[in-house]
Amino acid sequence: MAFFNKFGSLVRQSVSQNGQVPTASMLNSIRCMSSSKLFVGGLAWSTDDQSLKDAFSGFGEVTDARVITDRDTGRSRGFGFVSYESTESASEALSAMDGQELGGRNIRVSYATDKRQPQPYNSNYGGNPDY
Repeated sequence: MAFFNKFGSLVRQSVSQNGQVPTASMLNSIRCMSSSKLFVGGLAWSTDDQSLKDAFSGFGEVTDARVITDRDTGRSRGFGFVSYESTESASEALSAMDGQELGGRNIRVSYATDKRQPQPYNSNYGGNPDY
């Protein structure tokens, strides 16, 4: 149900802004909303995998919670990801946790998107790689 409410909200917002529904962005929004993986930004340096999991476990079965760290220093980069068993749990967690305080900082929660894959260098182009 939350999915349809969010989808309807996106359609209304798009139509009111420019009078049409941009198909590509709507499809991307639908793909993200059907995801059970969340991006969590603004994490305190003291937040670790277990405390992130504990903070989000009240909304459903957390299958993975990971704070991203710098590979050289091992220090938190200030963001992480939480994956749920179901999309409904992820949606509930997003609604409840976005803007909330965790470890003394207000966190930002959104649906995770796929990491952008760089395009291969085209030697026929003769210029910079097309990214």
